[in-house]
Amino acid sequence: MMASTRSLLRTKSLISNLPRFSSNYKCLDVSVNNDNNITTVTLKRPPVNSLNLDLLSEISDVLTDLKKSKSPGMILTSSSDKVFTAGLDIMEMHKPDPERFKQFWYALQDVWMKLYGSPFPTAAAINGHAPAGGCLLAMCCEYRVMVQNFNIGLNETQLGIVAPIWFIKTMLNTISIRDTELALTTGRLFKTDEALAVGLIDEMATDKADALKKANAFF
Repeated sequence: MMASTRSLLRTKSLISNLPRFSSNYKCLDVSVNNDNNITTVTLKRPPVNSLNLDLLSEISDVLTDLKKSKSPGMILTSSSDKVFTAGLDIMEMHKPDPERFKQFWYALQDVWMKLYGSPFPTAAAINGHAPAGGCLLAMCCEYRVMVQNFNIGLNETQLGIVAPIWFIKTMLNTISIRDTELALTTGRLFKTDEALAVGLIDEMATDKADALKKANAFF
C-alpha cells in the first residue's frame, strides 16, 4: 500500500512539472509526448509559416514556459508538407509602422536568443524548405533532421539583403568558415544531401514521420 502511494505521488509530481500551454495559440500547435515528455512545437501559419510578430511572440512564450517547467526537450517542426518556414514576413518590413517594426525586430532577436541559448535540448524536424529565417530557426536547434528534396540556407543575398551579423555568426558556428563565406556571398540554398555534407543538418529523413522519429531519438 505504501509503495503504491509513493508511486502515485511521484506520478502526480511529474504531471505537475509538465508545462501548461495556452490553448489560445493562433500560429502554433503544442503537444507533449507522454512517453518521454518531449514537447513538439508545430509552426502553423499558412501558407508558408512566415515569421511575423504574432508567430514570433508565441514561439517566445512557449520557450519561456519550457524553461520555467525545466522541460527535457523540444522538437520544432511545421504543419506544412512543403515549407518549414519561409523566413521573415516581408509585410512586417514593407512601409512598417515604426513602433510595430521595433517590436517585430525585438521579438525576432528574443526568439533567437532563447532558442539558441536554451537550457533544454532542442531538435528541428525540417519537413519543408527552410530559407533565410527558416534556416536560422533550424540552426538554433542542437540537432537537425531534414526531409529529402527540400532546400535550406541563408539566401538573403539573392534578395539584395545583407544577412544580420547574428544570422552570420550562427551559421559560422554550424558549418565551416569557407562554406559560410561561399553560402552568404552567393545566397546559396543547400539541397538536403548537400546540407548534410557540410554539417548544416545532422540526418536525412524520408518524410515528416521519419524526421520526428529521428528527432525524438536524439533525446
